[in-house]
Formats: sequence, C-alpha cells, structure tokens
Amino acid sequence: MVTLLTGKKGSGKTKRLIEMVNAALEKSNGNVVVIEKGKQMTFNIPYSARLVDSDAYDVKGQEALLGFVSGICAGNYDVTDIFVDSTLKITGTGAEACAYLVPELKKLSASADTNFVLSISAADEDIPEAVSDCVLK
Repeated sequence: MVTLLTGKKGSGKTKRLIEMVNAALEKSNGNVVVIEKGKQMTFNIPYSARLVDSDAYDVKGQEALLGFVSGICAGNYDVTDIFVDSTLKITGTGAEACAYLVPELKKLSASADTNFVLSISAADEDIPEAVSDCVLK
C-alpha cells in the first residue's frame, strides 16, 4: 500500500508522519524505516525505528529514491513500513514526481509486502489525478 501525506509547508505533515511511525511501530512484527533529508527528526523518532538520512547516501532524484527504497527492501526481508519525509526535497522535483513514484512503489509494495508513506509538500489539487486515490484524507 502507498499513502501520500500531502499539504503545504507548515501544515503539520511531519508531525502526522511521526504519529504514523509510532502507530506502525506498535503493530509491526518487523522493521519500520524512516527516510529523511537531513537529520531533523533524530530526537522525534523512537530508537526502534531505523532512521536513514538520504543525504548521507547522496540520494537525489526520483530514480535514486526508488532504487534506494528497493535496496532497503531487498536487504531486509522483514521491513513492514517505510516512511519518506520531504519526498520532493529528495527528488528535487514538484508534485508530478508522484506520477512516477507511486505506481513503482505500488509494485514494490506488493512484491515486498511493505507499506509506504510519502510526505509530499503540495496541496491535494497539485497531486496528479492518476495517483490521487493514494492521498490520505
């Protein structure tokens, strides 16, 4: 399953993402991974979640993010949830990146049995129509 957590900057997406991470940790029988750009959430995410700084691995662009996430799934068979904060800062693109990422992540979700949540700094109306069904209401 792929979920898009959308909203303009300052709308509380990161706070909501942290709440979702905590909920996933409570129900997960595997690993929960949080990918962020920079190290802003170091003290907000419980130690039981694996926090990964995309800058430390020079992840830039849609394809790089998809490959990075795929590698995490390939290297750890028990990853149940992957959360990506500031997705568009990592990809360096606008909301149109969702049209590429979401279908690819849906395929990966099905094969790896992993849930994905992407934090997208954009209004709901800016999200491509093809992936609007993934927007968290």
